[in-house]
Amino acid sequence: MIQNDNPGISPLRRRMIEDMTARRFAEPTQIAHLRAVTLLAKFLRKSPDTVTGEDLRRFQIHLAEIGKTPSAINATVYGVRFFLEATLDKPDLARRMRAVRVEHRIPVILSTEEVATLIESASSLKYKTALSVAYGAGLRAGEVCGLRTSDIDSQRMILRVDQGKGNKDRNAVLPPLLLERLRIWWRYAKRRSQVIDGGWVFPGREPINPVSARMLNRAVHAAATVAGIDKPVSMHTLRHCFATHLLEQKVDVRVIQVLLGHKKLSTTATYTQVASTLLHKVISPIESQRNT
Repeated sequence: MIQNDNPGISPLRRRMIEDMTARRFAEPTQIAHLRAVTLLAKFLRKSPDTVTGEDLRRFQIHLAEIGKTPSAINATVYGVRFFLEATLDKPDLARRMRAVRVEHRIPVILSTEEVATLIESASSLKYKTALSVAYGAGLRAGEVCGLRTSDIDSQRMILRVDQGKGNKDRNAVLPPLLLERLRIWWRYAKRRSQVIDGGWVFPGREPINPVSARMLNRAVHAAATVAGIDKPVSMHTLRHCFATHLLEQKVDVRVIQVLLGHKKLSTTATYTQVASTLLHKVISPIESQRNT
């Protein structure tokens, strides 16, 4: 969690961190909320606890005018709204901040061949293995970063995801090939003192710290360039591919929902829109005109 004992932190910021900690918000959420309030303070050029309803109106117009995406605007709205409701106890003022509509876009999906090429094009064995975990087990970038050696259960062939999105634990699949790649990486890293027993599977520059999601995404982008893949890809693309390829293999969508840790089946059902083998089975009515 975010450190709250720095004497340079303002009482208002400290109180907000305490409010988020009490609600057990994950660190990325805390960072995003603090960033949102900092953005508000810079816009106001005064302490954010003096904000008025008109200030909030002008601030949200400002966000749109400077070209913030709908998702970025909403992230800011949620952060400021929490600050107003929880830290300042001004729920009526918080209601002035309203989320905007986000366009629904289907995810970019790579073929199995493209995924294999992408992984092989990663710059190091560590990144090759990390990308393999994202695709082979369907993990989010943060979940890959948070893997510890104790989370690998080779007896039950599962990966334990500790406090994933929504502060939920879940079990992910551990296919034999992925286990083999993890063991190869661990033996390699162990010989070079890059990892420690009971520590992170994918450490950062220092073994006591995990690799960051930002570094993993940089590795994916670099691998895509080397592989000649011109589609927009990220670590999350590999998770999308995991789900879509399972669906194409006729795995029940409810099983995929559990593996991904989705709360709603409708979220998982999105992948039916991009599963190419399902689309190929559809016979268009124009085919009835073939012999006419």
